[in-house]
Amino acid sequence: MSIPVLILSGFLGSGKTTLLLELLAETRSRGLKPGILMNELGKMDVDGEIVGEASQASVAKLLDGCVCCSKKSELSGSIQELLRQKPDVLFVELTGVANPEEVVDALTEPALLGRVLLKQIVTLLDAEYTLEYNSIFASDKDLVRTLRRQMEVADLIVVNKTDLVDAHILQKIEKTVRKHNPFAPLLYTQRSKLDLDILLRGIEPAPEGVPQTRQPFKVVKGTAAAGSRVKEPAPEETARRHQASFSRIRTFTLKPPEDYAVPPAKLEQFLGQWGNRLLRAKGYLPQPGNASRRLLQYAGKRITWSSSTYLGEPYLVLIGMDIDENELLTEWEALMPGAEVPSFWKR
Repeated sequence: MSIPVLILSGFLGSGKTTLLLELLAETRSRGLKPGILMNELGKMDVDGEIVGEASQASVAKLLDGCVCCSKKSELSGSIQELLRQKPDVLFVELTGVANPEEVVDALTEPALLGRVLLKQIVTLLDAEYTLEYNSIFASDKDLVRTLRRQMEVADLIVVNKTDLVDAHILQKIEKTVRKHNPFAPLLYTQRSKLDLDILLRGIEPAPEGVPQTRQPFKVVKGTAAAGSRVKEPAPEETARRHQASFSRIRTFTLKPPEDYAVPPAKLEQFLGQWGNRLLRAKGYLPQPGNASRRLLQYAGKRITWSSSTYLGEPYLVLIGMDIDENELLTEWEALMPGAEVPSFWKR
């Protein structure tokens, strides 16, 4: 039988990993075996570590690139590797700048035909920033086009973090969403909490010993309609399908000394100074007198710290637009006077 695939899409910090963790807990309670494919822009894997701490599921990771650009050729192979673990459902979490259509294209490749079946594309929107994306990214038309496409091809749109905005903003978001996707159900959530039966309904544990049968994979195209998977793009969109989904976003991986715990107030000041140029930050940082690391997450200009069981090399991934690397490194070194700061990588 074909394995159902759920694609989680949405811009950086919209709540995709939080929703994935909720789904993994629910699949456990239902006796389902999930497979997970995670794609990250940076060289280091933060979200995969978070998921790994919370789940024993099979996880494939595509790092340092986007599945719709540099990592597209690896996508089919990663899915095939997950299928060898015989999951009951596959979850694909995309980078915040990925076009879900490219994953759908991969699912129709001959090696996967009949083995997987697209169940839903779920796009999460950050209620606090959705209306600002056009102005923030006005100079990056590829990115604006991708964010619009994330809405257009979704089977379900989740407006998350509704507790951070008022009703007037939510009305404007709904108007924006309906301009690009008139048909997809629209849910409003806080902390990515929703009725997960909407996503998992009909998925059952595979009977032991039942072989997979090869059935045709169908992508519904043409005029947008209820139940559509991927809507037929306009001619000008077709010509752009294989362009990069973003052009000016870069990732930087910073490495603090193993035994140097940067004071949280100073680190938060360091992150805040970049303003709208810093889109996301996440990583594992040293804490005084403890071998484990603290997990830092920065999204929507908000910083959260939490404990973790991660014991590896500390690092911090920054995803930004128009951040000068020399300026960044100078400011980073200034956080740790007298400490030998390791080199850092960039993309």
